[in-house]
Amino acid sequence: MSTVNVVTEQLTRAGQVIEHDSFSIIDAEAGPHAYTDPQWAIVRRMIHANADFDFNGLTDFHPDAVDSGVTAMLRGGTPVVADVEMICSGLSRPRLNHFGMKTWQFISDEDVIATAQAQDTTRAVQAMRKAQRQGLLEGAIVGIGNAPTALIELVRLIREEGVRPALVVGMPVGFVSAKESKDLMAELQDVPWIVIRGRKGGSTLVVAALHALLALAEARQRAAGLAAPGAGA
Repeated sequence: MSTVNVVTEQLTRAGQVIEHDSFSIIDAEAGPHAYTDPQWAIVRRMIHANADFDFNGLTDFHPDAVDSGVTAMLRGGTPVVADVEMICSGLSRPRLNHFGMKTWQFISDEDVIATAQAQDTTRAVQAMRKAQRQGLLEGAIVGIGNAPTALIELVRLIREEGVRPALVVGMPVGFVSAKESKDLMAELQDVPWIVIRGRKGGSTLVVAALHALLALAEARQRAAGLAAPGAGA
């Protein structure tokens, strides 16, 4: 089997065959959809992550989402700010290193916990505020898969404080404010986003979406003959 990508592929031929065969099965069983080819590459990998075909339809894209995310990755050194450690742990280090990218999350920091207790807010809210104070949100890729309050706070930071991430992957799961937080994000026009409508979501899906974007970025990089932005980092 031939493949274009190297860094964002499975490391063994057997792994590549299984993954690509899985993608072929998803393509055959998913039925019709209105996604562009790059958008479908993201949705398909999300389906692959948990075998749930509902994401064919539930996943929604800002028109500039894919291009903005890929461009930010190709720029090199773009931070990935997450609401929880699970996203940071799930992302492939070699794939991130290829683009000189690092992950950040503050949910368990002592100052975040103390401030959340003192102000009667959630840790997720204070973690987003800490990321903003440290200048990490501007031009970043933000992945939120667990905490609706993190996404709601991020929307507030965008609207009231002029924060401009390169892309928000907003997929918090749950029953309290999960749907509403994603609907709020999808109202924004100035910041690109990818969201899952309704209650479904989760950190695994954020990781899948980001891995798909990394694969799209590598494909564009190789097609253009560009050097890896993370080279020598």
